Amino acid sequence: MSLLFDLHSHSTASDGLLPPAAVAARAAERGVSHWALTDHDTLAGLDVARAAADVAGVRLIHGVEISIVWEDTPIHIVGLGFDRAHSGLREGLDILRGGRLARARRMSEAFADIGIPGVLEGALRHAENPEQISRAHFARYLVEIGLFKDKGEVFEHYLSPGKPGYVQHRWASLDEAVGWILAANGVAVVAHPGRYRMSGGQMQRFLETFKDLGGAAIEVSCGSHTPDHVRHFAQQARRFGFHASQGSDFHGVESGRPDLGMFAPLPEDLKPVWRLLGY
Repeated sequence: MSLLFDLHSHSTASDGLLPPAAVAARAAERGVSHWALTDHDTLAGLDVARAAADVAGVRLIHGVEISIVWEDTPIHIVGLGFDRAHSGLREGLDILRGGRLARARRMSEAFADIGIPGVLEGALRHAENPEQISRAHFARYLVEIGLFKDKGEVFEHYLSPGKPGYVQHRWASLDEAVGWILAANGVAVVAHPGRYRMSGGQMQRFLETFKDLGGAAIEVSCGSHTPDHVRHFAQQARRFGFHASQGSDFHGVESGRPDLGMFAPLPEDLKPVWRLLGY
């Protein structure tokens, strides 16, 4: 059997549309052999995911996607293959989640101020766990009520930094996120680097800092990367000596994002991150 690693996906434990068990079943249907559930700032779906993956015949790799801010830029760091019982990692993620609902209330007030009331209540209908409410849940509600055609428009006009519905939250720092992952014997990976609004110089400084802190890999191929992104970040992996990761960033069949297993193959000369995970 050929191996297919999808090392970035989400469930209803954060902002995905399918429960963890359904994502495991979908991974098997899509021919994924090794799958990481990387929900935002939570490990809540991993136990159910492991049991379902065992039934489906898929190998689960523990994952999480940690929200950080670096030089005022929101960035995500994926952790892979860690000890999910590690107290430092769990406590750090608990702190991150603790402020989400308070932030959501401030976002809802901001929307009410511009004539769109009741947004928090609507967003909560899309969030299985109120502690995990995110901008994505707000975006889904605003699309649902017909104000925008898709979530991308909502983020562009309301939910990005500087826009009317955006509220800053105290996310982790880069050194905190990488430190939690390494302390739990995991591998730290830069998620979808092509999505960040950074100059070339900023990206170079960020990757240098990430490597200095012990970061080991970057997502070269993922659901949101264009062929140009794949070529560019393959070159960055070579330059910095990073291992290369890949993943769909799956959020659900009806999310408008790529399905599990949908991403370009890694260039053959790169070192795949699963080598660091023992595969």
